[in-house]
Amino acid sequence: MMSEDVAVDFGDSGLVPAVAQDADSGEVLMLAYVSPDALERTRETGRAHYYSRSREELWEKGATSGHTQEVEEIRVDCDADTLLYLVDQSGGACHTGHRSCFYRTIDGEHVGEQVFDPDAVYE
Repeated sequence: MMSEDVAVDFGDSGLVPAVAQDADSGEVLMLAYVSPDALERTRETGRAHYYSRSREELWEKGATSGHTQEVEEIRVDCDADTLLYLVDQSGGACHTGHRSCFYRTIDGEHVGEQVFDPDAVYE
């Protein structure tokens, strides 16, 4: 069966949320935003690229920390306004040093694993 690219709906903001999920374990690692340029760079390089709303710039995951995300597959939801990056995560996904950004419960219980020291990485 022939397939064609799905037209992603970037809406008025020009951004869509993207969930990064460990391709092997299924663990949800992080959520970030993707611009059309970030999606294009991800597809070209095979490495996760996002758009930083605070810095207003394109960024490659792991460019500073070395904790990269190799993208095995990109999925799009039914409304074509959210992406799922299935990734091979090197090191931690979270800038706090945790494997996943979802390392605590709403009650403040610490449930995630810290895999690197952020002070050593982001000097």
